[in-house]
Amino acid sequence: MRKGKIVGLEGSFAVAEAVRMAKVDVISAFPITPQTHIVERLAEMVADGELDAEFICVESEHTAMSACVGASAAGARVFTCTAGPGLEYMYNMMTIPSSMRLPVVMVIANRALSAPLSVWCDHSDMMTIRDVGWIQMIAENNQEAFDLTVCAYRIAEDKEVLFPAIVHIDGFYLSHVIEGVVLPDEEEVAHFIPDYEHPFVLDPEKPVSMGCYGPPFIYPEAKKAQEFDFEKTKPKIKEIWKEFGETFGRYYAPVEKYKMEGASIALLTMGSIGETAMLAVDEMREEGRDAGLLRLRLWRPFPFKEFRDAVKDLELLVVLDRAISFGMGGPVCSEVKSALYDKRKELSIVGFIGGLGGRDIPIDGFKEMVNLALERVKMVERGEEMEPEMIGVREWGR
Repeated sequence: MRKGKIVGLEGSFAVAEAVRMAKVDVISAFPITPQTHIVERLAEMVADGELDAEFICVESEHTAMSACVGASAAGARVFTCTAGPGLEYMYNMMTIPSSMRLPVVMVIANRALSAPLSVWCDHSDMMTIRDVGWIQMIAENNQEAFDLTVCAYRIAEDKEVLFPAIVHIDGFYLSHVIEGVVLPDEEEVAHFIPDYEHPFVLDPEKPVSMGCYGPPFIYPEAKKAQEFDFEKTKPKIKEIWKEFGETFGRYYAPVEKYKMEGASIALLTMGSIGETAMLAVDEMREEGRDAGLLRLRLWRPFPFKEFRDAVKDLELLVVLDRAISFGMGGPVCSEVKSALYDKRKELSIVGFIGGLGGRDIPIDGFKEMVNLALERVKMVERGEEMEPEMIGVREWGR
């Protein structure tokens, strides 16, 4: 196993390197902060002859996804990326590649949604696309941004999968921050990602129509088949992650654990904020508190079994959401409660919403969440009323 070379790269450039090593055929994207550096770097690679690909300059994110759909259906390996409002403009095209089983790969540099206008990171954009039928993975750092982009091509194009895939990176926290990234040998990456051959590629000699009108007598069956096959992708995702680890020495899992041995309390995070939460767990352990951390790596398909196994010995789970489902609370917390409904008597679940619009959550913020969650559990046991902020939005760093 060759370790590769360590290079200082911002997250956007790490993604661009992964796309280059994947030897994509078509790149179609529209620039929007904070993903623009990905597009700019790929444009340079194409212009300088580093990457033999077609770079399609489109007039919008809607058109970017439309071009990806056509190129992928014609047998090309494609890439696009976007963020925040650009993702919302792209939204109504995103259900098409998942329904047509086209393995488009996209990176989203997560960004808060207006209003007020914000270019900074939270997860409000990614929460709007939970149900579009794409495989969704979440990176914590720039190394993972590179690795998961490589894995996305292998996963999406596997003939037992054939679904589009998204890699989420936190805007600015990863996209614009320089970290050391191990770049593997390009031959190893080429071996890991075989040439793309869609089994149902469009052929001008044998024309067919795709995505035709679906009356009520066939539409439900089409959606049932799509859901059935989408659920079957999870074992393949785990298998490919295992192969990636055996090849490159870095292993990924749907739910990843940190200091969970003997833990009765755990934080749950998604994205780059997890590394700050690790430091909070370290301090709590030093203070004698049996705390741990869970990080969701696979957002869709949701890892129900793996998540239930991870929390089976816990007494308290503290969930951090970086988005609001208005009128409902935290979207991740609501899904976690649904997934753990049968454990509601033995496991307390307390959700917090923080980091909106890029606001920082320091180490002490995570420790305060745990303290407030423990207080809430005691209040519930005493049958006392709670102030809304105890279970709703609570921010740090004012």
